[in-house]
Formats: sequence, C-alpha cells, structure tokens
Amino acid sequence: MAHSRSPTLAVVTGASSGIGYELAQLCAAHGHDLVIAADEPGIESAAGALKGTGVTVHALQLDLSTTQGVDRLCAEVERTGQPVGILCANAGHGLGKAFLDQDFKDARHVVDTNVTGTLHLLHRLGNGMRAQGFGRILITGSIAGFMPGAFQAVYNGTKAFIDSFSWALRNELKDSGVTVTCLMPGPTQTEFFQRADLMDTKVGQDKKDRPQDVARAGFDAMMSGEGDVVAGWKNRVQAALANVTPAGTLAEQHRKMAEPGSGRD
Repeated sequence: MAHSRSPTLAVVTGASSGIGYELAQLCAAHGHDLVIAADEPGIESAAGALKGTGVTVHALQLDLSTTQGVDRLCAEVERTGQPVGILCANAGHGLGKAFLDQDFKDARHVVDTNVTGTLHLLHRLGNGMRAQGFGRILITGSIAGFMPGAFQAVYNGTKAFIDSFSWALRNELKDSGVTVTCLMPGPTQTEFFQRADLMDTKVGQDKKDRPQDVARAGFDAMMSGEGDVVAGWKNRVQAALANVTPAGTLAEQHRKMAEPGSGRD
C-alpha cells in the first residue's frame, strides 16, 4: 500500500535485521520516510524490502561506534530536508566470555557502539527535535541492565547506563514536546547471540522472544509516550525480581546463563 509523503522522518539504527528492522517496518507502516543504518551489508536488502511499503528509504552501511559514522548518518538526515519525528536508537553489540579473556578492542567497541555512539547520535538529532518542539525517541536498553552480567560484564554495564540515561533524558525533555521511551527486551531471536559468540551458552540456546513482538511493544510504548517498557511477561517478572535480589546473587545467576559451555547438556 502506498503512502503519501510523510512530513516527518523516522531514523532507525541497527535496522538491517532483528528488532531494528521490525521497528523500521512499523515506522514505514505509519507512513514515515526512513533513514536506516547498520554496520552490515544486509542494510541494503532491508532497504529493498522496506521500499515495498511505499515510503522513501535512505540506507547507510556505517559504524556508529565512530564519530565519522554518526556524522555521516546526521548528514544524510539533513540532506532529506525533513524534520525527524521518530528516532529509534537501536544499534548495539554484545560480547560474551570473561572480561579478562576478551580482546580489549572488542570490549571497547561494545562501549563505543552501545554508549558513546548512542549518546552522540541522541545529542545531534535530539537537539533538532527539541528545537522543532516535537518528536519521539525510542532507545533500546535491556533487562540485562538490571543485573551484573558475569560473562557479559561489558554489555550489561552498557545497558545499565542506557536504561538509566534514558530516564534522565526523558525528565530533561519533559516540557519540550519530545518524549523518550526505553525499550528493555530480554533474550530475543536475532543475530545478537551469534555475533556475541554466545551460542554455546544457556542463554544462547534457550527459547527467545520474537523480534516482531519486542518491536511492537517498544513502538506502541513510544507512540503512547511511556517512559519504558519491558517486552514479555517473563522478562517483566525477571526485572521485578532483579530489583529485590542482591547483586552477588544476580551475578551468580547470570553466570549460569552466560558462562561458556553452559548451553551443553
């Protein structure tokens, strides 16, 4: 079904597959033209599928852990000449294994993607949204941010930062016309676990949520102006328990899910 040209743009990062692609589909279904980005060549095939919805799609393969990647994305947004009505800051990477066994370049890349690059993009595009007096921001955090992530220590630490930051930014923007929503999924059936080298772990092998369902929960919460949403009832129970469980206990529980080899019978 074709749409008339949207007066506003939706920017979605990490949109080549998984939750990001599903978020882009939902934005397109609501008639928003798209600027989508990812660090994988699959962003081009995603763009081809999204163009079938009748909206204009600008796709970029770039690394949002770098200043240059964020600059390129923002330059493309400016070239469209359209105001940003929706920003889905979804790009993120995971990393399994014990912290001291990781290559530090890999650990730093997770921090630079999940935290530094996300903040840089929010600062650049958020200023424009505040100046125009409207817009909706959806930041993909995680229930991982509620627990010390033994054998995923860096990833969980970045998500704890993002979960907290999103609430602070929401408060700062409360009178601006711009809303901020944090989507906090649990384990979701995406390429995350392969890319993070977690396939031999219990969490890598366990049943996961569908990305379509997670994206729909986040999109609906964003459109309603909610502060956050934990996707899936099991994850909501886990998040609630995490708030009253000692950190040492949570770390040991996480170890049983994420320690290399824990997925073997």
